[in-house]
Amino acid sequence: MNTTILPEGWPRPRGYANGVLTRGSETLYIGGQIGWTPEGVFETDDFAGQVRQALLNIRAVLTTAGAGPEHMVRMTWYITDKQAYMNQQREIGAAYREVMGKNFPTMSVVEVSALIEDEALVEIEVTAVK
Repeated sequence: MNTTILPEGWPRPRGYANGVLTRGSETLYIGGQIGWTPEGVFETDDFAGQVRQALLNIRAVLTTAGAGPEHMVRMTWYITDKQAYMNQQREIGAAYREVMGKNFPTMSVVEVSALIEDEALVEIEVTAVK
């Protein structure tokens, strides 16, 4: 379905891919998902906890479209606190593997000064190809 691209001699990245070659015919664009429940409630102000909820929201959209985490080809993460992201790498990785499994699309992480929802610590956009 999708092929991970790793140039010869490059070290294998941890938790993302340098490139993904797609062969699918349908593309799904998922708007930024934040760490609140479908009811619009933030159940935690913990960074890793909000990441987990945002990933659950992404998985729900994927499932509704007849796709799964294995169809993701790109993620863009917008975070409000680089240090929190760095300090909680282990917890974020565990949440990611729990929700998305071992599916590692291309990924960018961008620190921003704020997100539209004041309580949001992370927002994640996804592109998937079925």
